[in-house]
Amino acid sequence: MTQTPATDQLDAVEALRANVESVFVGRPEVVRLVLTGLLGGGHVLLEDVPGVGKTVLAKSLARSIDADFRRVQFTPDLLPGDILGTMVFDPRDASFRMREGPVFTNVLLADEINRATPRTQSALLEAMNDGQVTIDRVSHALASPFFVIATQNPYEFEGTYPLPESQLDRFMLRLRIGYPSAEDERRIVRAQQRQHPLDSLKAVVHGDDVVRLQAAVRDVRVDDSVLDYALELGRRTRQDKRLRVGASPRAAIALTRAAQAHALLAGRTFVVPDDIKALAVAVLAHRLVADSYVAEGGPDEREQVVKDLLDRVEVPV
Repeated sequence: MTQTPATDQLDAVEALRANVESVFVGRPEVVRLVLTGLLGGGHVLLEDVPGVGKTVLAKSLARSIDADFRRVQFTPDLLPGDILGTMVFDPRDASFRMREGPVFTNVLLADEINRATPRTQSALLEAMNDGQVTIDRVSHALASPFFVIATQNPYEFEGTYPLPESQLDRFMLRLRIGYPSAEDERRIVRAQQRQHPLDSLKAVVHGDDVVRLQAAVRDVRVDDSVLDYALELGRRTRQDKRLRVGASPRAAIALTRAAQAHALLAGRTFVVPDDIKALAVAVLAHRLVADSYVAEGGPDEREQVVKDLLDRVEVPV
């Protein structure tokens, strides 16, 4: 059995990683997790305070891929049709024609997604889950690859709406970036004194390369013992009294697929338990609903539940 992916796959992954890290400085693990979401065929939610580089990370990834990219700034007055598109009347032949919205792209940056109303947020559900949108009872397939990378401010910030559980469940991973170290912050400020590094960033892979890597991820082997480990983590969330809603089967699918992508990024053709452990918080925590007395402690409590389960559930050898 082959123990490492093909050379061209590794070269493409490394080129993509290095290109993003040339702009998004000092947090390689965040970059690795975003690429895990992309190659795993999922979508990524970046949640943090303003100014720590969420949009820079999203843009640097989008510009590293030679594919169509659209950005939507979510605001309270944004409507579903502003994202999906609408039917417009053409007086030339007295017919209605489809005017495509920005969702018809390869990489969609949904900036500050939680500043839009829940009705507008939910417009992305079908697109993120099924790779299509339905307008006037007609379904329209989206391009491949289709990747949503969304940013949001913490829910307690003024002017934000909490994302519905159904919307959160469509994101494979939720990540927090955090503040850079003192030295990394110095590098960031220095790099932007004359121009922004994004201005000179070039694509290093094509959209077709991403599709091939996503296909390769599905071939990464998941041993039964590792699969059982992932499933047990999900089941334990449903039994934990600190939670009102545990992880669904969709969460188990997302955790397994993300682990396959994580393994490929590490240069392996098989998943190990450490892949599951590295991803469990990012994949599971945002899908959980805490009991009322836990919720008062903030959203980090859900992450603590997952960390506790990682300490308790036996790791396969």
